[in-house]
Amino acid sequence: MRSAKLDEFALPAGRILLAVYFILPGIAKFAAWQTHIDLMQHHNVPFAPPLLFAAGIANFVLGGLLLANRHARLAAYGCVLYILLVNFNLHDFWNFSGIEGAHETQNFVKNLGILAGCLMLAGFTARQEKSGEK
Repeated sequence: MRSAKLDEFALPAGRILLAVYFILPGIAKFAAWQTHIDLMQHHNVPFAPPLLFAAGIANFVLGGLLLANRHARLAAYGCVLYILLVNFNLHDFWNFSGIEGAHETQNFVKNLGILAGCLMLAGFTARQEKSGEK
């Protein structure tokens, strides 16, 4: 009985936490604009200002959709794409050594865990849609 209640809580709690993971960095991108531009330039990301703007909007839209549980499967796949782009452009540990390389490796692997959660959410949501649950 307790397990069933926990199971009912797990999916919405996970979805909300994933939403927060995207929304808070979206706020940070606009609140600390230059810091994020500097980070992107440090990683040789071209067109940093328009890409940062697009990333901030993506954070808000994808996180907002997850938070509102609207188009959750599509939003989760959007988050997967977003994480892949961020991982290979900003957490390029193979271009760094020492502490910075270790830090980027840690962020890269952490993001793979977030990506896994997004894939699981998308897959579970698709299964619910097929079975008629919501």
